[in-house]
Amino acid sequence: MEKQEIVEIVEKQRAFFLTGKTLPVCNRIVALSKLEEAIKKNQKKISEALTSDLGKSETEGFMCEIGIVLSEITYMKKHARSFARDKRVSTPITNFPAKSFVKTSPYGNVLIMSPWNYPFLLTVEPLVDAIAAGNTAVVKPSAYSPATSEIMKLIIAEAFSPEYVTVITGGRAENACLLEQKFDYIFFTGSQGVGKEVLRHAAEYLTPCTLELGGKSPCIVDSSAKIKLAAKRIAWGKFLNCGQTCVAPDYILCHSSVKDALVKELTAEIKAQYGEKPLENPAYGKIINQKHFERLCGLIDANKVVVGGSSDSQSLRIEPTVMQNVTFEDAVMGEEIFGPILPILTFESYNQIYEILNVRQKPLAFYLYTENKKLMKEFTSRFSFGGGCINDCIIHLATNNMGFGGVGESGMGAYHGKIGFDTFSHKKSIVNRKTFMDVPLRYQPYTETKMKLLKNFLK
Repeated sequence: MEKQEIVEIVEKQRAFFLTGKTLPVCNRIVALSKLEEAIKKNQKKISEALTSDLGKSETEGFMCEIGIVLSEITYMKKHARSFARDKRVSTPITNFPAKSFVKTSPYGNVLIMSPWNYPFLLTVEPLVDAIAAGNTAVVKPSAYSPATSEIMKLIIAEAFSPEYVTVITGGRAENACLLEQKFDYIFFTGSQGVGKEVLRHAAEYLTPCTLELGGKSPCIVDSSAKIKLAAKRIAWGKFLNCGQTCVAPDYILCHSSVKDALVKELTAEIKAQYGEKPLENPAYGKIINQKHFERLCGLIDANKVVVGGSSDSQSLRIEPTVMQNVTFEDAVMGEEIFGPILPILTFESYNQIYEILNVRQKPLAFYLYTENKKLMKEFTSRFSFGGGCINDCIIHLATNNMGFGGVGESGMGAYHGKIGFDTFSHKKSIVNRKTFMDVPLRYQPYTETKMKLLKNFLK
């Protein structure tokens, strides 16, 4: 798309927002209903697009993308009115007589930039929150998932006029042009490197941002853990979407006493869930493109592989792979893996875990498998991370009642449910001062009597 076209779209959306048509909550709910109808009408096409881009099965596509989006729409239609309502707060006696309240207002015209790994979910779910909060939106999906981008473009064109919500496809040129424009809010999901660029451009206009990034999310397996169940849940979470999940367990830190048992159970679970020949399993996904396929193959050390390790360059598939005897000097530990490779490291004492994790970047997710309640409390308190699970993985992001987001290097801000509504809203603090009387305490001349009264009121 040409630069002038993008400039015109942004200007038209800003003008549309200023008409006030997105402010009534009833209009927002109608808009969400139209989006819901368009998604349901095109559900099969969405599923086919996800299969085309990432090899996702129909079940996985619905469970991990379409279904979660529909759930968020249902939640927002039910709660948007209460979220948007003015919230009365107490007024200090120094402002008597007055009423104080917080008014929730949309930011205005927002930019949503999404990644390729969950292209439908990570584009449309923040869009749902933005619409519920009363904004207009420019949506820029990843160029790496073209089939899903095209179906989202069709769906959004069915549900909205372009001055309300529009999709802009393309690559780096379109991204760069969009970031040169002035938006009222930017919501970005992607890599740390691109996130830094987004933040630099946003700083030019002092535009507030949410950055949903990533990192190496640790999975700690304590000696008290139920190893068979832990292996089952870890295998599901790690190899879902062929490992291309920002909150997938990036590596395991396992107590040395249970490492062999864990490897044995992971081996059994991979076979149980993906079959003897995962590369031939039609329900197993694929790597997004050749570039990432080659990068991932370069991270596999054949001498340390205990399960998997094979790949097929024609189908862009890599077997669910487990590596043991891994150290932080190995290539696989030098970057976020973002693929179906699971390194296992071991520890002897809990102090080792503190030494290992506290010197590294704050991860997006943190997983702990243990039956030790003291350890649950201690680890979730002492480590800094975006969110996580105890005795499971990934599922913490699939709820409307908790926010999802990173901290430090793994991101800033959060969304989902009410937190998502609040992310795309500005909270105006307003005092409505009454006029039937006026207390003279604040006005000059200042006397000792006024000073005494102020000390009594403000202490």
